[in-house]
Amino acid sequence: MNGAHTLLDTLVASGIEVCFANPGTSEMHLVTAIGKSDRVRPVLCLFEGVVSGAADGYARMSGKPAITLLHLAPGYANGMANLHNAQKAHSSIVNIVGDHAVWHHQYDAPLTSDVPGHARLQSQWVRVSASAEDLALAGAEAVQAARGGAGRIATLIVPANHAWEAATASADVLTPEPLATVGEDAIAAVAAALANGRRTALVLGAGALRERALIAAGRLHQASGATLLCETFPARLERGAGRVPLARIPYFAEQAIEFLRDFEQMILVGCKPPAAFFAYPGVASLLAPEQCAMLTLAGIDDDIPAALEAVAERLGAGDDYPVQVRVQPERPDGDLSPAAIGDVISAHLPEDAIVTDEGITCGLELFLRTQGAPRHDWLAITGGSIGFGLPVSFGAAIACPGRKVVAFQADGSAMYTVQALWSMARENTDVTVVLLNNSSYAILNVELARLKAGEPTPKTLSMLDLANPVIDWCDIARGMGVTASRVDSVAAFAETFAAAMRERGPRLIEVMVQQDLGAALRR
Repeated sequence: MNGAHTLLDTLVASGIEVCFANPGTSEMHLVTAIGKSDRVRPVLCLFEGVVSGAADGYARMSGKPAITLLHLAPGYANGMANLHNAQKAHSSIVNIVGDHAVWHHQYDAPLTSDVPGHARLQSQWVRVSASAEDLALAGAEAVQAARGGAGRIATLIVPANHAWEAATASADVLTPEPLATVGEDAIAAVAAALANGRRTALVLGAGALRERALIAAGRLHQASGATLLCETFPARLERGAGRVPLARIPYFAEQAIEFLRDFEQMILVGCKPPAAFFAYPGVASLLAPEQCAMLTLAGIDDDIPAALEAVAERLGAGDDYPVQVRVQPERPDGDLSPAAIGDVISAHLPEDAIVTDEGITCGLELFLRTQGAPRHDWLAITGGSIGFGLPVSFGAAIACPGRKVVAFQADGSAMYTVQALWSMARENTDVTVVLLNNSSYAILNVELARLKAGEPTPKTLSMLDLANPVIDWCDIARGMGVTASRVDSVAAFAETFAAAMRERGPRLIEVMVQQDLGAALRR
């Protein structure tokens, strides 16, 4: 038995079931150990950004970590963008990063670099194994760290010789840090604030956006009149017909400031005070009014549902809460606009679907139009690092194979992690990609106008244009084994999307969007 085998045994005992991998030479002994085991499902991805994004989607939907298998610092670096999103989503991930054998570092070979330094940028826990015998314990500690609180990124760095050298035994499973209990003082303060008659927003994020917590928040709304708000980019929001409805804070700072201007106090539950995504000339960074009082009920790592329920009991709230009704939109006609696309999706989305949103400019309308769709989970781009949608939808499908996954995917962002299509086909995941093709980085056209950077020249606009040459998404998808079709009318999209919802397997629908970019900002 070698270190790789004892590490794998420990990871399995700790609850690991899936490994998203893009391995190299330094990881071959762990690859071999996985190949000899029937207890871990290996999932090959062709780029590390797909590996990390898939692990994020898996964690958001399963509530537990997968392991990633990455090759030295460059492999980890390739996965950083989606690890950034995963960190902002508080996803539970265990990265296993292979490194050179200990004695090989002195020769400064081409792939020699500071692996721990890279890992610390996104990981809340980083450790280099000390020996082959230590490797199993390090693995147990990594899972313990990743499963602590609401979820964290843990990175274990494994020198190659620790994987191949002899080791005697796996390690015991370690108990993770539980969610913390919110103190009575915070519960009493929030209950008092909800009873003071001031115009109040309950701003919900993280675990507050799951059904149990939302029901408690709905009871507080009924008892106090507080407005229920959702953070702009939720890691996982349970929404749709039969669930507690809430309004999402707008993305554009100007809209958000107007949206929030009348609130006198905000109660933060699993989130921070709302802030603008970027700084803009003459626009405030904090979106709430200066005089708005801020109270925190619970942080990310607190037992949020229990805290909300405790406030409801102290306030004497009843059992009633608001429920979103099913809205069956009329079949749209006219342009294939984001609004029409949203209405079609709302009409045909199956019960308990999972929706990933990297629709960028189109996503603003799609969110509103699907509020009354059948119950579903909505996964957003928490960290703003694009290339999120395809990998996260793939990982969500691995976590929940019995549920339909729909990926709202902007064309420019899709090119960052297009390799995810190949993995979708290889694993035969039930993902329908709605590829929103407007042949541009449309959001950047909007941002260019908002920043008042001056009149753009043709050279300026060329840096935001994806139409020269035109990207053929159907050819790309088919080349990776995914069924694909292109639609340029509402009727064609409705027919194609409805068929995709009835059938299983990966497919891509390229939607030739007709979009008024100014409408996104006005919205």
